[in-house]
Amino acid sequence: MATRCGLLSWDCPPPEAEVRWVYQPVEVQYPDGTWELGRISAWWTDGAGEQWCRLRTLPGGVGPRWHRYDPESIRLLPTAGI
Repeated sequence: MATRCGLLSWDCPPPEAEVRWVYQPVEVQYPDGTWELGRISAWWTDGAGEQWCRLRTLPGGVGPRWHRYDPESIRLLPTAGI
């Protein structure tokens, strides 16, 4: 989770030029097996090729945070009709 100023965080996001801004609804699974709706607002790929997403859970969840993308626990939902 390294950036030019250390660990990836709200105070030290990845370089703006490397971020791809999106609107992607998701379902997030927690270790206890529960699911929650959320939204990815940005994607970033680090120097090692790992994919990161800026994730926020809804409603009223924790503000957006960078997470390593794991398709097993973060499932992408369709943005248009089925």
